[in-house]
Amino acid sequence: MTTKKIIAVFGATGAQGGSVARAILESKKFAMRALTRDVTRPSALVLQDLGAEVVKGDLNDEASVEAALKGAYGAFVVTSFWDHLSKEKEVYQGKLVADVAKRLGLKHVVYSGLENTKRLTGGKLEVGHFDGKGEVEEYFWSIGVPMTSVRVAAYFENFLTMWKPMKASDGDYYTLALPMGDIPMDGISVADVGIAVASILNSPAEFLGKAVGLSAEALTIQQYADVLSKSLGKEVRDAKVCNGLNVFP
Repeated sequence: MTTKKIIAVFGATGAQGGSVARAILESKKFAMRALTRDVTRPSALVLQDLGAEVVKGDLNDEASVEAALKGAYGAFVVTSFWDHLSKEKEVYQGKLVADVAKRLGLKHVVYSGLENTKRLTGGKLEVGHFDGKGEVEEYFWSIGVPMTSVRVAAYFENFLTMWKPMKASDGDYYTLALPMGDIPMDGISVADVGIAVASILNSPAEFLGKAVGLSAEALTIQQYADVLSKSLGKEVRDAKVCNGLNVFP
């Protein structure tokens, strides 16, 4: 039986949660409880083979969350707005975890949060996938849960999927269509998120009660295009679709 303190990782078979799960396992300081909706999926079985305790976890069910956190020292919590496109559902899930963590007396929760843009701008700007996380982040602190928020920048991996350069119709080059104008955009590899979170969990005195931004660098879209051009051997340009925050309501 392990004597190591347990860290429960929500979304352990997803991109961000998976990165954190692997980093905790590699650090060997904590025991890792991997929480996932499907314990039979290949990525869950891989974590089990690496030494994780794999447990079914449902962020919409209080009994499931309580069972997942019972006996844990700490937790990493990530929710996904994009699974359901509902700020209200994301807030419900996050506050449920916060309430259970408070009741069970967890010593350190690392929550994947973001800024509450609606509050910060006095209601002038609303960004659903930011504001819900921001509201939950504030709730954790308001009820006294020992928590560190990590505000993760955009994934570099997005350039391989939804931000993939598109072939231009009028020439032999590719374009990046991201609405940032000349404003630099922070980015990070999802693989590095886990390393940072593991470090935070290893140093609670330094990070408890703080919001920590995680970013490898901030580049303009043309600078990202230049990096891709060099790596791919194909010309990539900024499509200049619009200017920064003008795209948001």
